Amino acid sequence: MNIYVGNLNYKVNGDRLKSIFGEFGEVESAVVITDKFTGKSKGFGFVTMNNDDDAQRAIAELNGKEFDGRQMVVNQARPREENR
Repeated sequence: MNIYVGNLNYKVNGDRLKSIFGEFGEVESAVVITDKFTGKSKGFGFVTMNNDDDAQRAIAELNGKEFDGRQMVVNQARPREENR
């Protein structure tokens, strides 16, 4: 399952994101989205977990939880829409 993680502290990187979600099960990948020009975090990322039950538990436990001074938004990622 692909999970959207928003409202992240700009200092959080993919490794930290992976460790947070790793408490709930195996994490296939974790990436924080960065600006392509500056390389700075945009404050959100995506986590992929193979086990849907673990992913649902992580979403339930982490949505709204404070992490590094910011309240995370965690939910199932929606498919990317094409730009017009």
